[in-house]
Amino acid sequence: MDEIQVGEVFTISDETTEDQEVEVLAKVTLQGTDYVAVSFTEDLKEENSENIDVFFLKIDQEGDLGAIESDEEFNMVSEAFDTILEEDHTD
Repeated sequence: MDEIQVGEVFTISDETTEDQEVEVLAKVTLQGTDYVAVSFTEDLKEENSENIDVFFLKIDQEGDLGAIESDEEFNMVSEAFDTILEEDHTD
């Protein structure tokens, strides 16, 4: 898999095995691991940005997306993305 870029759109399957398109909003590397913040493209088309659900995914060594396993890891990633996404909205 090629390196995932911000702005890239791809399809993931959720628990109901329904395919959903997501767009990469931001990317960060923490402790040698890449993470992406994604949101459903349907939500991004809506004008109201308050209701956008953002999900964080881990990119493993093979370039595959996976879930974040622990609360500690989630909190670390969440804080990093909060900083990045706030910077994007202040310019």
